[in-house]
Amino acid sequence: MAAEKRGMNEDWLAVWGGLLIFALSLAVLFGVDLLGWNVKTAAWLQLDHALAPISKTYSAIPGWAALFLTYAFLLTLTTGGAMLLRLPIGKFMLGFSAIFWISYACWIAGSFAYIAATPDKLKGFGIPWSLNLTQEAGFIVALAVGLLIGNLFPKVTGWFSAALRPEWYIKTAIVILGGTLGFAAMQQAGLTRAVMLRGICAIIEAYLIYWAVVYFVARKYFKFSREWAAPLASGISICGVAAAISTGAAIRARPIVPIMVSSLVVIFAMVEMLVLPFVAQKFLYQEPIVAGGWMGLSVKTDGAAVSAGAIADSLIVAKAEAEQGIRYQKDWVLTTATTVKVFIDVFIGIWSFILAVIWSSKIEPRAGDQVRAIEIWHRFPKFVIGYFITFLAVIGIIWLAPQWKDSAKVAMAHANNLRGIFFCMTFFCIGLVSNVRKLWEEGIGRLAAVYVVCLFGFITWIGLLISWLFFHGMRPPSL
Repeated sequence: MAAEKRGMNEDWLAVWGGLLIFALSLAVLFGVDLLGWNVKTAAWLQLDHALAPISKTYSAIPGWAALFLTYAFLLTLTTGGAMLLRLPIGKFMLGFSAIFWISYACWIAGSFAYIAATPDKLKGFGIPWSLNLTQEAGFIVALAVGLLIGNLFPKVTGWFSAALRPEWYIKTAIVILGGTLGFAAMQQAGLTRAVMLRGICAIIEAYLIYWAVVYFVARKYFKFSREWAAPLASGISICGVAAAISTGAAIRARPIVPIMVSSLVVIFAMVEMLVLPFVAQKFLYQEPIVAGGWMGLSVKTDGAAVSAGAIADSLIVAKAEAEQGIRYQKDWVLTTATTVKVFIDVFIGIWSFILAVIWSSKIEPRAGDQVRAIEIWHRFPKFVIGYFITFLAVIGIIWLAPQWKDSAKVAMAHANNLRGIFFCMTFFCIGLVSNVRKLWEEGIGRLAAVYVVCLFGFITWIGLLISWLFFHGMRPPSL
């Protein structure tokens, strides 16, 4: 309670922890690689090829040693936070250690090539097929393992209790994510002004429609509470995992709500990634930029959206040359998809702020009290502040010192790698505390039904219409 009164809570710890990782990563700008030892897990066929330090500077370090260094760093960081929260330190360290190692094992399992490799990577691995789930499959594996342990061995969950902090982990991850998206936004500065301007307009048009309609369908026809309907609307409409979790924090939903929505987002995004590029090749090979915009507006996770853009790019370039004799410059479909996706991601923080204001002033104000301005601040998810700090900092760095662009890319890759680990631990923790019977009672089956109806009933097709309206007639340069 004392820590809470002083304002030191998980929300603020996420801000400071995320900013610390971000600041350490920026040392690369000055020629000092402080985070390059952290472990990167690649898609793999042979397990000894799965782990390696993320930076070539530390290439002499074995993968297993990089993994141990990453564990030691995160244990130190989170234990410092646990001390500020007045948690039992011994129990926290034991619980966090178990969570980290089990979660990372799930991350490695989800990166197996037959599970994670996307269609454009199969040839490189020399394999004929894959589930095409990208490495985000590790999140689903972590959730499944957590569910199994939590439901079959419920007494074990108590052993993890001091470190079961999914909101702390995910909010830290989102603070780090801001810097990555800031770089991605600036990386697209070389695009034509028309593509960027039309992309922003398309996003605004799409989400003024998407969010409201999904929320209405979930409430009116599937009878979900506001607690479920709002994260679901954001997850389907904006950017999947990060949007659902940010919205859940803004309206103070239980952690299980955005995580279950996020799981559905990942699963359905993979279905879209496998289907939509081939539809685009069939019907949109004469409108490559429309196809790119459609991938960005319709596929809901970053990894799947970019992968869909890459697949569509190769399919459309090949068909345009075969059918029309036009050799389009490669990567414009991919670049358009990525640009649209980046601006969608930026919208996460804005929408979280809007929802925090609406929920605290209109939806759930304190009973019997007049709504005070300070209540908006109390309700506001503080990690969004950290998200905007890292986002704007990277934009400012590249804007003021363009010569640092390549170094900034390296820095954000180092930080973002740790972000993925925090995401994976979040999913595992939520699985541990989730009771399947209660989830079914909450309506997980109905949740999937809403997703199917909304995604394939109108969102995908509205995204196509809006992409056509804003990008019709634009062509990539030809060779």
